[in-house]
Amino acid sequence: MSVDIYSQAKQACEELCNVAKLKAGSIVVVGCSSSEVAGGTIGKNSNLEVAEQVFKGIYEVLSEKKIYLAAQCCEHLNRAVIVEHDAVPYAEIVNVVPQPKAGGSFATTAYKTFKNPVALEEIKADAGLDIGGTLIGMHLKKVAVPVRLSLDHIGNAILLAARTRPKFIGGCRAVYDENM
Repeated sequence: MSVDIYSQAKQACEELCNVAKLKAGSIVVVGCSSSEVAGGTIGKNSNLEVAEQVFKGIYEVLSEKKIYLAAQCCEHLNRAVIVEHDAVPYAEIVNVVPQPKAGGSFATTAYKTFKNPVALEEIKADAGLDIGGTLIGMHLKKVAVPVRLSLDHIGNAILLAARTRPKFIGGCRAVYDENM
């Protein structure tokens, strides 16, 4: 592949972390269609080499910042997520090991790379990257805000990003912390 997808993934993740003001302990959910990144159709040509490059770029950034990665599986595993157990010590774990054609290459790479991977049916992440239209919204906290990055693709896959914010509650007398 002529496009440097590792560098694109790394850049997108850096920008998201900065815009979303993520701190150590935050969780970023990533859905990645390696098929789309490589120029194919989602769900048709899972590609471990492509997924490994995207994963490497994202994981390097997040690890350095002590932010957790939640890798979304494909619809064959009901979009479960793979995450480090330390990120979710009290969560209800489900038993599944993702494979390239049942879970996706990105989630498979996460499972093989994490020190103590666990699978969850759902998570409430602080921000996310959707690479190839993988529908990560179900794994974001309730108030998701679109983020426009300088990149709109990784490889050939469309790139969408989001951060979350706390809900505004109260009425006309409420005062809000605009730094959140």
